[in-house]
Amino acid sequence: MANHKSALKRIRANEAKRLRNRYQSKTTRTFIKRLKAATDKVEAMELYKKVVSMLDKLAKKNVIHKNNASNKKSRLAKFVNALA
Repeated sequence: MANHKSALKRIRANEAKRLRNRYQSKTTRTFIKRLKAATDKVEAMELYKKVVSMLDKLAKKNVIHKNNASNKKSRLAKFVNALA
């Protein structure tokens, strides 16, 4: 166990960040699933905008890699454009 005050604070801060990152990642995954389940193009476009924003935020904060976010956005855009 850490003995320094700063190390103890760092442990607390890291845990808080870890939980926040997990929550945001899980929420994004849920929205991606909702988007993939969508059948209406208008609804899918609205969800797509929201998902893209979430992915960009995760990439900006280095929760996921920027290329990973880009690949997901591309795949989802293909899916939305294929809807009739």
